[in-house]
Amino acid sequence: MLSIRDLEVRVDDKPILQGVNLQVGAGEVHAIMGPNGSGKSTLAYLLAGHPGYQASRGEVRYRGEDLLSMSVEQRAAAGVFLAFQYPVEIPGVSNIQFLKSALNSLRKQRGEPELDAIEFLDSVKAKVRQMQMEEALLYRGVNEGFSGGEKKSNEVLQLLVLEPTLAILDETDSGLDIDALKRVAAGINAYRRADRSLVLVTHYQRLLDYIEPDFVHVLQGGRISRSGGPELARELEREGYVPATGAQAPFEIRETHGSAHPQGPPEGREGGDE
Repeated sequence: MLSIRDLEVRVDDKPILQGVNLQVGAGEVHAIMGPNGSGKSTLAYLLAGHPGYQASRGEVRYRGEDLLSMSVEQRAAAGVFLAFQYPVEIPGVSNIQFLKSALNSLRKQRGEPELDAIEFLDSVKAKVRQMQMEEALLYRGVNEGFSGGEKKSNEVLQLLVLEPTLAILDETDSGLDIDALKRVAAGINAYRRADRSLVLVTHYQRLLDYIEPDFVHVLQGGRISRSGGPELARELEREGYVPATGAQAPFEIRETHGSAHPQGPPEGREGGDE
């Protein structure tokens, strides 16, 4: 589904990602954890096509295609989705209008007929109930006046409506109380399917209590320093991140669930803005 090799990204001429290697197979959930400033959001924005984040070196392939050569619109049409850490407000554009336009745009790209108003309304209302959201939010401006929990729930509502193939969730759990976290996690789990992949960017193990990942990676100093299973997140919760030790260890690519998986011993933490 996603193959990242030797990825380097500089922002304002400052190195942020410094040789990231990652393989994500279809149906897999990968959690990316790491201290502040390690480059987690930079990686998410780069994959989604944010114009302020350009690769200075390396390769990213999505379903065999060169992702870095695609425009942000082409990536969205191909099934790449980013849930924002800080969802933006769009006053004057109702949530339901936004969702209907986005979905029908994707259907048009896939050669499918647009949904009429009744079909769409029935479908989106079912997903609103699934997210335990108020229907009134559909008729307000996108995220306008929403609480933090409502904004994050709205991001997952978009995920359920648009049904992307590769979803990148940038700290969707941040700022949520336990009830909101459970609702958001339930929505994300409802999205999971054998032909879809998830990349979860998070600081905390608590999200992974509700969404069990296949792999957990530690991003430090602009590189993935460690990879493991769900137990790695619990270890990080207990012990924190490994202090700086110097140069990056080599990666071993092993086959797991039909995809290559980068492995490497702990590596140091360096500064850097996300």
